[in-house]
Amino acid sequence: MLGLSGTVVPASADPTPPVAPPSAPSQQEVRDAQERAASAANDVAGIRAALSAANERLRRSAIAAEHAEEAYNGARYRAQQAARAARRAVERAHVAGTDLEQQRSAYAETLLADSELAPQLTAMAALADSDGIDTLLQRASTIGNARTALDLQYQRFLAASALAKAASTQARTADRDAQDAKGDAADARAAAQRSADAAAAEAASIAAEKTRLVRRLARLQHVSVATAGARQAALEQAAQAAAAAAAVAPDPAPVAPDPAPAADPAPSSAPATHAPAPDPAPDSAPETTPAPDPAPQSDPPAPSGGAPAAIAFARAQLGEPYVWGAAGPDRWDCSGLTMKAWAAGGRSLPHYSVAQYEQSTPIKASQLQPGDLVFWGDNARPSSIFHVALYLGNGRILHAPRTGQPVQEASMYYWTPPTFYARP
Repeated sequence: MLGLSGTVVPASADPTPPVAPPSAPSQQEVRDAQERAASAANDVAGIRAALSAANERLRRSAIAAEHAEEAYNGARYRAQQAARAARRAVERAHVAGTDLEQQRSAYAETLLADSELAPQLTAMAALADSDGIDTLLQRASTIGNARTALDLQYQRFLAASALAKAASTQARTADRDAQDAKGDAADARAAAQRSADAAAAEAASIAAEKTRLVRRLARLQHVSVATAGARQAALEQAAQAAAAAAAVAPDPAPVAPDPAPAADPAPSSAPATHAPAPDPAPDSAPETTPAPDPAPQSDPPAPSGGAPAAIAFARAQLGEPYVWGAAGPDRWDCSGLTMKAWAAGGRSLPHYSVAQYEQSTPIKASQLQPGDLVFWGDNARPSSIFHVALYLGNGRILHAPRTGQPVQEASMYYWTPPTFYARP
């Protein structure tokens, strides 16, 4: 600038204020930060615990539904067996009734023939008076034979009458039992539907809850919802893999099975779920004392040549939906899938997991080969079985798990170790 003297005075810039060195956080600020970090960590742990609890609720709900659905399969199987027994009883009653009519006619004819012997009795008296002993003996023999035939025919008639009466009674009883079993099956179907509806509602509720929890997790971890979901899925899959690696499948000790129905073992072709694995990410809603059980054989029969065909059939259904009570052609429940798979392999099995075990050869876990059946139950009694899968080898199974989960391959320990093993 110009001074008063006319000389140029250099302009000076405004001085830059010095930058104050960062101040160290106070002890209170440190404590607050630590508390916030601990709170976030606790929140993350709490959310993960809540997700685990949600998976467990989903598992229990699905198990309850599968119990009800396999109970329906069992009731339907027993109704079919009772209906077949009733038809056979009616057939036996018809045969017995026909035989009774034949014996009645034969007895009537014998009575008529016997009445025709009356004149001979009068003649025999005359012969005795005239001392014709030889002729008398001959006629007496003839009459005696006729009387014996009459008595024999009468006994046959009585036996036929008793059999016809018993057969008729058995037919009425069998028909009543069949009607009762049909009613039980209808009740079981209604109960299964209620259970399936409740499980579906619970699954939808749990899916919504898990979505909310994963969103909270994403906010706490400062990541996207997709990343948080992927992390949670990876954690759950790792936990499942660790459980599978640590699992040692126990060979069930021989136990007393529940008595199997004595009726025709022909399987049902009519259309019932399975215990689920925890969903890795938010899920979309969608007695008489029994006889001893045969111990697992030390050298069970080798799988039949139909095992590859059974596996091939089951694999062709991968991705198709689970529908309780279904047995194809494009929807399945657990026992419906194994029934049709082994039908393709040439082995007839009922549409009922308990009966599939009872009609197969029990084996040990160490004896499993591809095509064998793997069962889950609540305890050591076969009557507690509620799920069945087809063994593929290398610890893998193929099954129809539950509503909302399609036909799929999985680890044999995807959820919990199986309880029973058998070879069709």
